[in-house]
Amino acid sequence: MVDYLQRAKFFRTKKRLGQNFLINPEVISDIIDYANITKDDVVLEIGPGVGFVTEQLVKYAKKVIAVELDEEAVKELEKLECDNLEIVHNDILKTDISSLTDEKVKIVANIPYYITSPIIAHLLGEIDDLTNKNREKIVDIILMVQEEVARRIVATEKSPAKQYGLLTILAQFWAECEIVRLVGRKCFYPAPKVNSALVSMKVRREPLLKLNDYSFFRRVLKAGFSQRRKTLKNCLTNSGFDKSKVTAALTKMGLDENIRGEKLSIKQFGELAEILVS
Repeated sequence: MVDYLQRAKFFRTKKRLGQNFLINPEVISDIIDYANITKDDVVLEIGPGVGFVTEQLVKYAKKVIAVELDEEAVKELEKLECDNLEIVHNDILKTDISSLTDEKVKIVANIPYYITSPIIAHLLGEIDDLTNKNREKIVDIILMVQEEVARRIVATEKSPAKQYGLLTILAQFWAECEIVRLVGRKCFYPAPKVNSALVSMKVRREPLLKLNDYSFFRRVLKAGFSQRRKTLKNCLTNSGFDKSKVTAALTKMGLDENIRGEKLSIKQFGELAEILVS
């Protein structure tokens, strides 16, 4: 049995980098299973840390590209000495994934929780980014995130209001998202203050909705969630949309004019944007 805890304790983790190493062998094994990794796969691992998941990934994948920002962690990864491991010492947010390989990749990521949204945007592209070169390389993503963030990624307009928002729509617009398992805080060292979850994101080749103007749709979304306590009508009007057009659009859609943004499905937001842009 690999004693990940003892090995993790030898390494000085850095709070500023949000380092929490996964030390539970069962969860590591589940990541391999959920990612469905075979000898045909190139895996891009984000934030491998000292390589506990990496050393399992290299056994199953054709190639593993590990992108790690921390210099000391890179030195630990170099000790793995695998022919099919390439270590990239860089910040994932500054890394052009399309330049790393000519092949399609599966992403495995145990990422610092404070940069979840920027990383998802970097991997999938924004809603109006129709030809994102990173997304075009990615088949699917297995992401370890804070449980609360996982709930936001998979939320719908029927979820508790604070879960459903811009992150939900960003993730679901370009991927089919589901929580595949919950992960307790004791599975990490040092143990974070919150529980985590593994999220599977299967990348869509086409966006969730077919629209005439994706940038306009993004503007409507941003405005719709800009002031959570206000009605959708007020949010849109305060963001510069024409009040009478907004009122007419809501009436046309059969929606109460006092409805809030988080009560509209992604599809309804698309419909609203199409009416307003015309």
